[in-house]
Parts: sequence; structure tokens; C-alpha cells
Amino acid sequence: MTPLDARALNRATLARQLLLERSDLPALEAVAHLGGVQAQEPQEPFTGLWSRLRGFQPAFLDGLLTGREVVRTHLMRRTVHLVTAEDALAWRARHDPMLRQRVLGTYRDELAGIDLADLAAAGRAVMADGEARTMAEIVAALSDRWPAPPRRALGELLVAALLPMAQRPPRGLWRTKAGVRNVLLSSWLGRDIDPPPERLSDDAAEDLVGQALVRRYLAAYGPAATADLRAWSGLAGLPAAVAAVRPQLVAFRDTLGRELLDLPDAPRPDPGTPAPVRFLPAFDNALLGYADRTRIVDDAHRGLSVAGQRVVLVDGRVAATWTVEAEGVTVTPLRPLRRAERDAVMDEGRALASFLTDGASDRVRTAS
Repeated sequence: MTPLDARALNRATLARQLLLERSDLPALEAVAHLGGVQAQEPQEPFTGLWSRLRGFQPAFLDGLLTGREVVRTHLMRRTVHLVTAEDALAWRARHDPMLRQRVLGTYRDELAGIDLADLAAAGRAVMADGEARTMAEIVAALSDRWPAPPRRALGELLVAALLPMAQRPPRGLWRTKAGVRNVLLSSWLGRDIDPPPERLSDDAAEDLVGQALVRRYLAAYGPAATADLRAWSGLAGLPAAVAAVRPQLVAFRDTLGRELLDLPDAPRPDPGTPAPVRFLPAFDNALLGYADRTRIVDDAHRGLSVAGQRVVLVDGRVAATWTVEAEGVTVTPLRPLRRAERDAVMDEGRALASFLTDGASDRVRTAS
């Protein structure tokens, strides 16, 4: 198998993530290509798409959310993602066991003994009128029947696992502060989620949804190992799905000898391809979408991606963090930047500051 070093993997990642050069894809197609956009912080997807799409405007994403073409929902890794309506409906049932397992793993003692089917049926009855409700309102409607569990535990079980929900706008709209109000996906999108495969175990050869997930993941993140697929999705590796699509894939090795799988015609740029400076939002999947993140971030800085730090890519790798402050964008280097690198960071930072302020400011500075 052909070996791929960290730089080759880096350039492949940048190309798949639309970070090697900005794409002309419409925002909806970009969200679909990326397999969703991490969105637990409501404003972060706007920066993520701005860094990837030529001419992106916040109104584009606002229109997709209010037009119900994109939804905010719990999915991969039990985190909130922006995904297309079609993907939300197609993928949700495949993620159900993982979502339940993760909530029950967090609140094992508090939720012991609850009949999940009974609770889910009662929750669906509360939400059947199509109205959006806060988690607290949903739990309050059920508190007479389930008075013992802590409300937080019961609420998370309902809205993140048992009931396929969307977070209704204005949550997630540009510069809008709004709490989470949940509505059933079926009510919001006008049809039920797709039925689950006949068997939902990870050994199910009939798992066509899992096979589609493998291909979609590799299109946006490959070449990658099955551990990387698991890290992105939260699912248990999808071994049968990987085995089913393997004849259609090509294989490589990384410098540690791990097998990496990929779609045969997916872009794998020359490792010497120049990489522009890019500002990434908090929790960007370009970092979180891998078990082995060394293709894009040094191990010494790996924790930045799970701590919610926004990062700056220089020559394709994490080289700084950034924040938005009263005076504009502030960049804090993680290593000394050469003059040309610093100039490129400042140029991109000014463009970002202008985007974030609708052109009112292009101020950017580096912290000492």
C-alpha cells in the first residue's frame, strides 16, 4: 500500500474540507458535502462556512434554516450539528442507539428503571401538536408520571436521544440570541425520519445507511482509518458497512502503519501544494473529525479543539488561536510566525473582521 505522510494527509484534508481554496458551492451543497457542520455554539457555523465558501453571506445560512432545508439537531457524537434536512431524516435512525447509549451512560443511576418506550411515547404525545417547546417545558408536562429523575437527565434523554428533534429558529440565526426550542423533526420537515435498517447492530450487512455514511465521511475527510470514522460519527466503527464498501475503495498506509481508506477518485493534492491561512471556528470538524488529528494539529495543541478554542491554520496546520474582542480580531500565535506568515494572517484576519462586522471594522492585532 502507498504510504502517505502527515503533509500529504494534511493537503487531502484541506481539499476535502474546502480549506485549500474557497469553493463556489452553494451553502446547502457545502453543508451536505461536509456531512454536517458542528453547531453547538450557534454563531460558529457562519465563520466555518465563510472560511470555506467564496462570497458567503450570513443570509444564505439564515435562509436555509428558516426555509427548513438545514436543521440544527443532535446527531454525530451526540453533539448539535447543522445538517441538511435530507441527511437528518436519513441518518437519525442509524444514530439512535448511540444517542441513547451516550445519554444513559451519563445519567445511568438517575435514569435507571425507566421504560424508554413508554417515556418516548409520552414525549411524542406532548409534542404531537407541532409546537416548539423548551426542554424544561417538555419535562414539566411529564413530571406527574416521572417525578423522580432529575429534570436535566430526563430532558436530555428526551430531546437528545428518544425524540428526533430540531432546534427551531431563531436559534442559530446570524447575530441572534435565542434559547433552544425543540420541535419534532417530523413536524418541522413534514415527514417521518427514514426507518432504521432491519438490524441496527454494527454487524448488519444490510446497513445501507451505514455504507452511505462511510462514503460520505471519506468524501469529506479521507483518506482515513476506521478509528477516524468512529471519532467523527460516534458510531462503533461500522465494520460491516466498511467491509461492504471496501471493494470500491483504495487503501494507503500512514507513517505509523495504520490502514487508511479512501474513495478512488477523491482529491489527494500534491503535498507541496501551497495552503492559505484559514480561520476556523470553535469545535470545527476539520479537527474533531479524526481520532488521529496530527495531520492538522500538533499533539501539544490537540486539546484546543475540544476546549472550544478558535484556531488559525498557517501552511495547513494549527499555528495560532483567535478571539473576537471590542477592538476586532485578536490572534495569539502558538509558535513564532515568519514575516510572510504574519502578513498572511493579518490579511485574512482583516477580511474576517470585516465579515463579522458587516464591513464596519477590519481591525486585527496579534497578542504578545
